[in-house]
Amino acid sequence: MTQSPPAPGDTTARTGSPAYLAGLLLRGRRVVVVGGGNVARRRVPKLLDAGARVDLIAPAVDPLLGSLADSGALVWHARAFTASDLDGSWYVLAATDSAEVNAAVAEASEARHTFCVRADRADAGSAWTPATGETSGVTVAVITSHDPLRARRIRDRLVEVVTDEGL
Repeated sequence: MTQSPPAPGDTTARTGSPAYLAGLLLRGRRVVVVGGGNVARRRVPKLLDAGARVDLIAPAVDPLLGSLADSGALVWHARAFTASDLDGSWYVLAATDSAEVNAAVAEASEARHTFCVRADRADAGSAWTPATGETSGVTVAVITSHDPLRARRIRDRLVEVVTDEGL
């Protein structure tokens, strides 16, 4: 007896993450990062490597981000977030230390139909950032169901396999 596929929207049989995976092509597209701390310091260089035009909204930033702004690699708006900061953006990262600000960023993103990653509460955003690694011309990305430490461990193992196999 064959089993029919689950009905659209039926998540009872899902064994992996509920996220739909896609590779974003951000070259030349405006990305807004709200917050200038550790999360932004890790993610902004990858956005820049992808060719994104990054606008950083934060009253203060990590020294690395400040040097990227000084070099012209990104535009830093040294102030608090306002909803209009997201006008014309393709992708948004809410990465402040304030749950209230991150919620406002996510709400403004939703109103603009723009995907938003919330660094403090992944379930309250509209996109997730995978754990990624690169080796041998391959980028590996792993998303789990709300377990970033597990995603990193799996990513590291996959990177090892790709490296060892010369794939």
